[in-house]
Formats: sequence, C-alpha cells, structure tokens
Amino acid sequence: MIALSLAEIASVVGGQTYDIPDPSVQVHGPVVIDSRQVADGSLFAAFVGERVDGHDYAEQAVRAGAVAVLAQRPVGVPAIVVEDVQTALGALARDVVRRLGATLVALTGSAGKTSTKDLIAQVLRRKAPTVFTPGSLNNEIGLPLTALTATEETRFLVLEMGARGIGHIAYLTDLTPPRIGLVLNVGSAHIGEFGGREQIAQAKGELVEALPEDGAAILNADDPLVRAMASRTKAKVILFGESGEADVRAENVRLMDSGQPAFMLHTPSGASEVTMRLYGEHHVSNALAAAAVAHELGMSATEIATALSEAGSLSRWRMEVTERPDGVTIVNDAYNANPESMRAALRALAAMGNGRRTWAVLGKMAELGDEALAEHDAVGRLAVRLNVGKLVAVGGREASWLQLGAYNEGSWGEESVHVSDAQAAVDLLRSELRPGDVVLVKASRSVGLESVAQALLDAEGEVAAR
Repeated sequence: MIALSLAEIASVVGGQTYDIPDPSVQVHGPVVIDSRQVADGSLFAAFVGERVDGHDYAEQAVRAGAVAVLAQRPVGVPAIVVEDVQTALGALARDVVRRLGATLVALTGSAGKTSTKDLIAQVLRRKAPTVFTPGSLNNEIGLPLTALTATEETRFLVLEMGARGIGHIAYLTDLTPPRIGLVLNVGSAHIGEFGGREQIAQAKGELVEALPEDGAAILNADDPLVRAMASRTKAKVILFGESGEADVRAENVRLMDSGQPAFMLHTPSGASEVTMRLYGEHHVSNALAAAAVAHELGMSATEIATALSEAGSLSRWRMEVTERPDGVTIVNDAYNANPESMRAALRALAAMGNGRRTWAVLGKMAELGDEALAEHDAVGRLAVRLNVGKLVAVGGREASWLQLGAYNEGSWGEESVHVSDAQAAVDLLRSELRPGDVVLVKASRSVGLESVAQALLDAEGEVAAR
C-alpha cells in the first residue's frame, strides 16, 4: 500500500485512535484480514466472522509486525476504532485509488471473469506496472484489499467485480471508480438468486453506468443482453466478439488437437495471429475482451497478440491440465461451474480427446433455481453428443439429472454412471483408467471435486505439469 500515517488513515475512515503513542507512524505494508499474513508495516483489519473474531488475534498481529489494527472496539494494542470495519476498509480503498491516479479497469460477467482478468493483467503488465485481483477476490472485502496493494508505481489496476444481487456492482464501483468497464456475458450463473437473465443483466450493467464520459465501455457484441448495455453508459463503447460489427474481433477461429484455440485477431490498429496456451474455445472471447482493453490503452495488435499467445493460467483449478507419467491427462476445472462453462469445458475435452478415451467427471451446478433440472439434463445430453467416452456424475439429486440426461440421449448413455461422492469417483477411476485417457473434473465450488483430480495425480506420484 502507499505509505499513510495512522492519523491520515483515521481521518479517512472516520475512526478514533486508541493506544497509539505516535499517530505519525506510517502503514507501508499490506492491509490484511488474516493475522497469519501480517508483514512488517501492515494494517490488520479485524473482521467478526461466523466462527472467528479477528479482534481475538489483534495482539498476535501487532507482535508479527502490524503497525495497528482496524477494529470495532479497543483491543489493547494500537488500533483505529470504527463503527464498521468493512465500511472503513472501503473508504480507505477509495481514498488510496484517488491518490494513485492509476487507470482502473473493472470487469464483470456471468462466466470467465477470473480467466479474463488474468489475461488482461498479463497483457497490460508488458506496458506498465499492473496490480490485479488475486484469484476470485471480487466482493466487498476482496476488492478493496486488492486496491490497497497498489503502490505509487502502479499504472493499471485491474479489478474483478462479482454480484449476487442488484446494487452490488454499483457499491463496488463507488469504492473503486473505473475508467474502463468490461462486461463479458450474461449467463445462467446465480440465476436462482437473481430470478432471471434480465435481472442479471440489470445488475451487471451497473458497471457501465458508473463510467465517466471520458471512459470506455467494452461490451460483448455476441451477447444481445450485454450489447444492449450501450444505451446505459455515457462513455464511448467498444465492441468485441466474432461478430463482423465488433471493433475487436476474431476470424478463422479453430481448436487445435491439443484443445488450445487459435485465431486471427483484428483490432482498429491492425491484425495478428494468436495461438493460446490456455485450453478451450471459450477463451477466444476472453482473449478478445482483454485485447479490447489493451487496444483502448494504446497497445498495438502485434503487442497484444504476442502477450495473449504467451499468457498462461494464473488461478488454480481452471482448466488446469496435468499429464501423469503413464500418459493419463487430468483437466482440473473444478473451481466452479455453470451451464455455459460446463458446455465450454466439455467441448474442450472432446477436442483434447482426438482418438483418446475421454472421461467427464461432473457434479452439481449450484444456484440455478427452477432451471436446475433442465440445465443438468442438457449437460448430460451434450456429453453424449460430443462423444465423450464416459460420464461420471458425482453427488446427489443434480448428479442423477446429469446421468439421466446422458442415458436418455441415446444408447451411449449406458456409458454414464452415477456415484455418491468424490471418493467413489476416485475408486472407479483408479480401477478403470488406462494410459492415454483424458479426464475432465468439473462442478460448482461447493462440491469440492478438486479432491478427485488431486487424488488421481497423487496416485501416480510425481507428474509433469504443462
């Protein structure tokens, strides 16, 4: 974080100082909410959780090097006491972003946010120092924590914004006002919470409403609900996609036998060939979104294409491909799942098969509400249509719907099986996998299917990661 005195921080967050002998002492380290992550010069924000009260770790945090604690009550060590720690954290982030003057890029969407954010960061940091959201810390706590990691050298701040309801993104953009706003798509993720895709679009569009007149709204030309957001912003609009009307578009898109996409990138400044290291054709849209951001910030088509071709995955369990010594390939995409990402992952699996036997180990897609039965059934049917070798549906009711969809699609569905839990899936796979097989593991985060992927890798000892 940029160096600020405890007196300055107290003024910004409207707090009272307690047990601070010298208010001019500066916080120059990170702001953290886990006492185990404290470094010299840190500010420790004490949150009260369901099971843990951060105030109980205040003394430990100061002993580890924290300058002070941001707290809701005096804690016997140097502290800035506020009414609400979350509100104070947001106020501090807002002030730091204002002082920095860095270009803030914010993005949202139903699917692909984290992968796209990682691509944008890898492209932009070739141009100037870039800070970006680690993993999926895209909520009212993770976002300000990320913003507070920026320093005087930071020129680009790339922030992922998630939403579970109307008003969430408006709140986040108030904390960290963006100049560039990117909306990827409006899909089925969290449709059970929102009530419909139109409501999801209403929430995601809060991002472009927050942009200034000299900003840029980067919108998916291939998604009608996203494209319609052009009417909700006073910023200029840049379209990306495969549509011929897109300002930044892809032509000659193809999926190589490895499952990695390639395409010709077209921007207003020129064209250049891209061959990605990531797996799955869905990354083409993500790459175009990143290219549109980079073009707006002055990078050439050649610079962008080179960066995209060299970019890798920065976040765990997202199409993470590892090959065992016996030739079995494990595709761990178990971080999360929704209907759109499930379809993309299955298509990538089919392409990676290329004569090899393929396995889809799938589990529940959460928060689909009344659409859950139809969506799980459709994913099971798609596995059949793509000629995936075997479907292993893991879990309870939703898994049974996956298996039933595959079975009802045709005779191949007899190759589908429903197992009760992750361990049953591991036992089945260990007994039936043979050299050369390709295994996709995917479900919503709550299912925890990454344990299946890890067990399959641990079973073979050391592996060579791609």
